[in-house]
Amino acid sequence: MYSTSITVLLVLAFGANVPLGWWRRYQRRFSPAWFFAIHASIPVLIATRFVFGISYWIIPAEMVAAIAGQIAGSRLAARTQTAS
Repeated sequence: MYSTSITVLLVLAFGANVPLGWWRRYQRRFSPAWFFAIHASIPVLIATRFVFGISYWIIPAEMVAAIAGQIAGSRLAARTQTAS
């Protein structure tokens, strides 16, 4: 059960950040919207971690998954922009 909770958390961290990374791509760098796109998923991920009772040791892996989602979303946005 515990490993399933960790998997769900990491998939959520990645999946929630893909559309945010897509949106971030079109925001002016360092604008309030840009910062919001980067940090919007954090409260959801913290709440999910508390609900599942996962300790703090997962935070580095959670950050990696979130950053990977941001990068994937940004690259998908760039790919669809050039394909149009």
